[in-house]
Formats: sequence, C-alpha cells, structure tokens
Amino acid sequence: MRKNIVAGNWKMNMDYEQGLSLFSEIVNMVKDEVRGEQEVVVCSPYIHLPALAKLSAGVTNVSIGSQNCHQAASGAYTGEISASQVKSTGATYIILGHSERRAYFGETDELLAAKVDAALGQQLKPIFCIGETKEEREAGDFFNLLKGQLNKGLFHLNEEQFRNVVIAYEPVWAIGTGLTASPEQAQEVHAFIRKTLAEQYGEAVANDTTILYGGSANPSNAESLFSQPDIDGGLIGGASLKSRDFLQIINVFNA
Repeated sequence: MRKNIVAGNWKMNMDYEQGLSLFSEIVNMVKDEVRGEQEVVVCSPYIHLPALAKLSAGVTNVSIGSQNCHQAASGAYTGEISASQVKSTGATYIILGHSERRAYFGETDELLAAKVDAALGQQLKPIFCIGETKEEREAGDFFNLLKGQLNKGLFHLNEEQFRNVVIAYEPVWAIGTGLTASPEQAQEVHAFIRKTLAEQYGEAVANDTTILYGGSANPSNAESLFSQPDIDGGLIGGASLKSRDFLQIINVFNA
C-alpha cells in the first residue's frame, strides 16, 4: 500500500555506541513529536540492527533496515550477509541497488534481481534504487536507462511480489555533490516511473507504489520535494545522521 516514508541511510557511519545513541534520540523524538502516519525507516550498518530492533519495539511507525545483502541463502562468502541473517535481526526493510553499490562494487541489474528475490523470500521489503549519472542525464536518454533498471531488476516479479517493493529514485549526480534535483525535475522522473509501473502492472499497482526521492534531500528542500504529487518521501543520507535534521524532514508530512 502506498504510504509516506522517510528512510535514513547511515551508510558506513556510526560506531556501535554512536548508532545506539542517535537511534534512541530519533525514536524518542518520533514518539514525542510526530503525529502523522508517515513511516520512519532507519537503515544502519549491520552491527546496529539487533539493538535498534529492540529500541524500536512497540513503536509502530519506526522500522529498521539493512543496506544490502548477498543473493545466496548461505555459503562460503566471507564477509557477506544473507537475507535470512538480516531478517533474524528484526529488520523489515533492505536497500538494494544503491548507486554506491552499483558504482563501487559493480552490482548489475541482473545481480540485483537475484538479491530482490532473496530479500522477498525472507519477507524483507526492498527499497530498490534506480538513477542516472551526470553524464547519462546530459546524454539525454536517461528515461530509457531508468526503464531498463526497472525492467531488469524488478519486472520479473509478479504483482503480489511487486507490491512489497518501494522504489527510490536517486539522481546520482545529486548525491554528495551539493546538487539537488529541482522539485520539477524530481517530479518529472517520479511521474515517469509511476507511468512505467502502470504499463507493467496496471494503474492500481502503480498508484499504490511508494516512490521515494534520494538525492541530497535536507530540511531546507524536503518540503518542496515532498509536496510533488508523485514523491512519497525520501531516502535520506547525510541528514539522517543528525536527529534534529532528520526529524524536520519527517515532520514535513505534518505541515
């Protein structure tokens, strides 16, 4: 079901105690100050997940997630973590296909399709990232690129499976660069994504799908981004590492 979600991606930040302290602040702020129905998701490093699950137990609008998993169920993959291991921590979401995983670790759409299957097999909800680089945007054919990422990574799923997926559009050119897509640019792409989903699964499924914006959203621009009709929230990087900034973004939906 389509919902407003603000998901924090801590990336490779926060030692164990720092992570628990930050998450405790976030949970307490959400309990005290958030009155809307938006869901808050924190995707932390693996080391934090079991403790965060305990800290958020009973807080209905706060969930936790992983930033990745391996596509295999188990095996001799030193340093990796399986979807079942992620699930066992209490996590309910998982980021897959983030631009940093694609760029730095060579993750392909075909590999990501296998990871999506592994995650769904463990009842984890993928936050599936798609996006274009600066060069791809300037080349002018980025809509076909985005459609290809959806087709190869997700469109093997049937309708029932797909209903458990959240899409995150991340313009790669706006991540960690200080640049941000304008609300109009972001809305144009989100509308295109929803149209592409409708072509594959029908209008009802497309209209029920949560599509997040993930490109340097912060307290100063979140309201203008989230007010767009096809933007249902954000996948937040740096701003999710500061509890007050993160709460300001969450509370955009209370305005």
